[in-house]
Amino acid sequence: MRVFLVIALACLAGGASASSPIAEVICEPTEKMTQKLSRQFGEQLHSWGTRGPEQVMQVWTDKRGDWTMVVSYATGTSCIVAMGENWEGNQAEDPA
Repeated sequence: MRVFLVIALACLAGGASASSPIAEVICEPTEKMTQKLSRQFGEQLHSWGTRGPEQVMQVWTDKRGDWTMVVSYATGTSCIVAMGENWEGNQAEDPA
């Protein structure tokens, strides 16, 4: 499934001339990226954190454990920077 996602997103983003479908970063307007990840591929935003004042790093996951890491920029563009399988999230323990 993950390979299909990479190929599909690469095609929708205009395709890549590199030998690997993830060799180039896939970028789209943030709203469009969010819709594809949630509606088309069934992923939900799992976690996020800021990377300076202009960037937000997000991890999207689905029920099978596939994951996608996205960086969203203040300019309104989001880019897939990594993806994989077998995501296991750890919940922070309550110190109280």
